[in-house]
Amino acid sequence: MSNELRIEGLSKTYANGVRALQDVTLTIPTGMFGLLGRNGAGKSTLMRTIATLQEADSGSIKLGDPSTSSGQVLDVLREKDAVRRILGYLPQEFGVYPRISAEAMLDHFAVLKGITKGRERKEVVAALLRRTNLYEARKQSLGTYSGGMRQRFGIAQALLGNPQLIIVDEPTAGLDPGERVRFHNLLAEIGENVVIILSTHIVEDVSDLCSNMAIIDGGRVLMTGEPLQSIRDLDGRVWRRSIDKRELDDYKKQYAVISDRLMAGRTVIHVFSETQPDPSFEPVTTSLEDVYFSTLRDTTSTEKAA
Repeated sequence: MSNELRIEGLSKTYANGVRALQDVTLTIPTGMFGLLGRNGAGKSTLMRTIATLQEADSGSIKLGDPSTSSGQVLDVLREKDAVRRILGYLPQEFGVYPRISAEAMLDHFAVLKGITKGRERKEVVAALLRRTNLYEARKQSLGTYSGGMRQRFGIAQALLGNPQLIIVDEPTAGLDPGERVRFHNLLAEIGENVVIILSTHIVEDVSDLCSNMAIIDGGRVLMTGEPLQSIRDLDGRVWRRSIDKRELDDYKKQYAVISDRLMAGRTVIHVFSETQPDPSFEPVTTSLEDVYFSTLRDTTSTEKAA
């Protein structure tokens, strides 16, 4: 089956009235796809719905490619068992039994995934532990693993059964820089031949790994595109200036401030403007963070105007 995930008109409102997803439409091709948004934006609801763990109120999710000779397409919302057989999922909160070894736990997950032959299962488990650089620590109990090791174990279980669709939800939150780099390398290697959806609020994860992305907020897709092209589209239109923190509110009234941060006791602001706002501003080498914050600001400004 050719890997392409097509989401059309997906909506979900919880019993408390929160509209978690609002008419979400996305086409996600083979490779790494970044779903970027702040906490509470709707990312986890979307991931859980794709992973068949939650029902949608309306819309559709299809996996496959009708243009191929087989024309095989899976209806994700209706054919849940078939989807689970080709799905790898690493949720945001991935619990483990602390006293069980990584090898024994992965063997248990392999049985649940349908790998019932003992010899085959042993080979698969060993191969995945090597791939995730955990083989030397395979006899250790999972409770002794670092955060990065647990995340790599989570990816190992997600890779059982050679999945065609892999979902990882906030995978690098809490990892130290070294573990984060190792985890990035592992995801990049895996993402060459399957659909991987990386849901995160960490902008660098998307800019480092993903060839396609979407920004989501308030349950709605605000923009889609290629990270590098999105950065180029913003080039020459972001400006920076250092100000006193007490001046921030005044600057927000005068300029389109997309972000601010404290550096060396001063507040540094990034402003969106087609031309240099005034000589005190200097041009910025645009980053995906600027794309992200300017997109969120545009949406907030539109909502206030309405």
